[in-house]
Amino acid sequence: MGHRSTPLGWAASNGHEEVVEMLLGRGDLDPNKPNRYRQTPLSEAAWDGHEEVVRMLLGRDDVNPNQPSFGGRTPLSYAALNGHEGVVKILLGRGDVNPNEPDTHGQTPLYYAVQNGHEGVVKILLRQGNITPDIPDIFGQTPLFCAVWNGHEGAVKILLGRGDVNPDKPDNNGLTPLCLAARCGHEGVVKILLERDGVNPDKPDNQGQTPLQCAAQNGHEGVVKILLGPGNVNPNGQNKRGRWALCCATKRVLVRAIARLQPPESTTPT
Repeated sequence: MGHRSTPLGWAASNGHEEVVEMLLGRGDLDPNKPNRYRQTPLSEAAWDGHEEVVRMLLGRDDVNPNQPSFGGRTPLSYAALNGHEGVVKILLGRGDVNPNEPDTHGQTPLYYAVQNGHEGVVKILLRQGNITPDIPDIFGQTPLFCAVWNGHEGAVKILLGRGDVNPDKPDNNGLTPLCLAARCGHEGVVKILLERDGVNPDKPDNQGQTPLQCAAQNGHEGVVKILLGPGNVNPNGQNKRGRWALCCATKRVLVRAIARLQPPESTTPT
């Protein structure tokens, strides 16, 4: 990091333990003084994964383990974002670090862990007794939604392994995780979601677009094939503009999808 940091911030960011120890030994130093982005030395050490520096800073009674940056991110969020499992464990080992603390956009440490597919951090966070894994941000997007968006199948499976994560929870635009996966063309995620009870494969967003329409419109032939496979998806659904699913498709997807809907030619001898 090091965005116009203090000397302590620079030392913490670069993992210079002896310098950190020397600076902390002074009586005239504020260990919480932030850089220009309001990132404290602890946040800088957590961002870069310097475990021993994190321990040294947390050993001080006057270091705030939850002090947010300009965007409201805590040291735990920074460690989770970059997949620093050791730092995450150290921070959570304290009784005063909230694993659900959101930033100014309502995004929690778990949200940041799944954003980059850090499955180890996701598992550590979910082991916390006071974790709430389905908290939406200001856009209504949960950690599951974020994992789906980025196509992180492992994180999706881990989250869906819990009973307190809603696999069909829409965001503020009515977009469900399945709709999002279909729109992005994440075939593996689509399959995972369709295997879950409680996922409506025809649930439309606020514009009336179903997962099938989202996939067809973006030319995701593989997703269209997966959705049409079980036979429980309505290919004739219309969005609010009165357009049915296959009208949204690219030419290639349209031709192949229609072919799948045609009854097989009779093989009965005449």
